[in-house]
This record gives sequence, C-alpha cells and structure tokens, in this order.
Amino acid sequence: MKNTIKKLTEAFGPSGSEQQIRDMIHAEIAGLADEIWVTPLGSLVALRRGAGTGKKVMLAAHMDEIGVIVTHVDDKGFLRFGAIGGLNPIALTGGRVVFGDGTLGVIGVEKREDRSKAPTLEQVFIDVGAKDKASCKIKVGDAAGFARSFEDLGGRLVAKTMDDRVGCAVLIETMRQLKKSPHDIHFVFTVQEEMTLAGAQTAAYQIAPDMALAVDVTGVGDTPEAPKMAVSLGQGPAIKVKDAGMLAHRGVKELMIKRAEEKRIPYQLEVLPGGTTDASAIQITREGIPSGCLSIPCRYVHTPSEMVDYGDVLNSVKLLLAILAKPINI
Repeated sequence: MKNTIKKLTEAFGPSGSEQQIRDMIHAEIAGLADEIWVTPLGSLVALRRGAGTGKKVMLAAHMDEIGVIVTHVDDKGFLRFGAIGGLNPIALTGGRVVFGDGTLGVIGVEKREDRSKAPTLEQVFIDVGAKDKASCKIKVGDAAGFARSFEDLGGRLVAKTMDDRVGCAVLIETMRQLKKSPHDIHFVFTVQEEMTLAGAQTAAYQIAPDMALAVDVTGVGDTPEAPKMAVSLGQGPAIKVKDAGMLAHRGVKELMIKRAEEKRIPYQLEVLPGGTTDASAIQITREGIPSGCLSIPCRYVHTPSEMVDYGDVLNSVKLLLAILAKPINI
C-alpha cells in the first residue's frame, strides 16, 4: 500500500486541476469495479454492486490538493499568486511548487522591515527562472501544487498531499481487499474539496446514497504546545463527532464505533474545532443523507510535509471493510 500512497501523494492536482491525479487513480482501480464514470464536474466514481440486499453506500475521498494560482506576472518574470485552499504563508518561504506542465518554481520573499513576523501572501512570489515576462511560460490563472517527495520513516509517512491522497489510497485498498458485500458501494474520488466541496455535493446528488462516509485527514493534539485535541498519531483512525461544518449523523457514528469494537480495531473520537470535509456537503444534499467521516490523524496539515502513521492507515482500511461486510441499520 505504501507504493500507492507514494504514487498518489507525489502527483499533481490542485483544486480545479485534477485531471492528472484522476487519470492515475482511474488506472489504479481499473478492473476493481463494475462501472466507472466521471461526473460533469470531474469527480471519479467507481461502483461495486452488492448482493442486492443492502444499502446504497457512498465513500468519498478528495483528489485535489491545496496550491497556488498565478494572479500577476511582472516585467522580470516573477509571479504573484493567490491561494487555492488554506495556505499558511509561514510554510511557503523557500519552498518549491510545480505547475501542470512540469515547470518548477521557487517561492521567494520580499525584503521586510519586520522580519520577526511571518510574510503575508502579498509579500511572497514565485521564481520560475524566467529572464523576463516575455520568456515566462506561466500565465495568469495557471495553478501549481507543492513539489515535495514522499518519505517513508518506517511507522510514519510524510508527503505533501496526505490531505487527501492517503484517503484516496484507503479507498483503493478497500476496493482491492473487499471480497463481497450486500451493499451497492460507490467509491467517489472528488474534486474541489479544498475550495468549494462541489465535487462531493454534486456526486451525492447524482448517486442519492442511503448513507455516506467521507475519508479524510484530521488534525492532532500530540505535538509540543499543540492545541488541546484528543487525537494522536498511532492510536487508530478517528471517528468524527463534530467539526466546524457538520455534526456527524448519530447512527453512522455509532455504526462505526460498533464495527471497530467488534473487530478490535483501535479508534479515537474526533471533535475538530476548525475545518470540515466532503461529508458536510453530502449530508445536506437532496432531502438529507446520513453522513459521517472516517479521519486519518495527520500532523502538519496544509504544509508540504504532512505526516501520518501507517498503522492508522491500515486500520482505516480494516474499519471500512468491517462496515461494508455486514448489513447497515442506522
């Protein structure tokens, strides 16, 4: 599974530019589904038909990543940019980005009077090595993602896009290991989660599932001086109770807890003070869809070096398999 995570996390795919990562995932799941299609907005859907006695289940993990979008090219060929998703400028300086055509750029920072403060987005720029505006291949509106390799630290894995390529890898591995299920399962790899949640919302409207789970990362409280949060790396996947955009459906949450305890899968309960996932958009689609979220604990979210525990990843797959193997009553 580590090879899949490496391949996905190193791929290009900021929100709105998911074609490359979508093609990569499509190749990974070829032969694992009864039907595969792309929604009008670009989300990838893979349907595994069940025995005909269960529910219509939607599992969603987002393909897109945070990134930058060019807003201006100056006469010397330096690029000014805006954010795609939640960017923290303190994590940008000296970093590298890559554009869809493979062009690499270095993030620089202006001279500032007060260097004790983190630069703002208005004070940083991208240098793609152009001599002037005429020789710069990059144009206004072009998007870039971070350029950073996957690293295997043994029990811990580090990459630029664990959010949420590790969730995509969990869905792919679940498809590989799932032998049979009573349920019709829609594995959905969504677009634009970091910006609008539109990929999940529109896919859910099309599918009209009886139950939905988002698979995404969540923050932790186990690093020095971290915010108080009862989630740590290595203690199992987190079952969401609440985040800034949703309250998890009680029946879905209790189903996840029950299956984890039946299979003796370690788990944590998550209350996330800020941020949300595809589940918040799915649950208010049509007349309402019972929704929850399986969260993979992650350090340094929305930086170029996001860290997860491999045991938590494997246990996330085990929990999904346990949920899908039996009848669902919520």
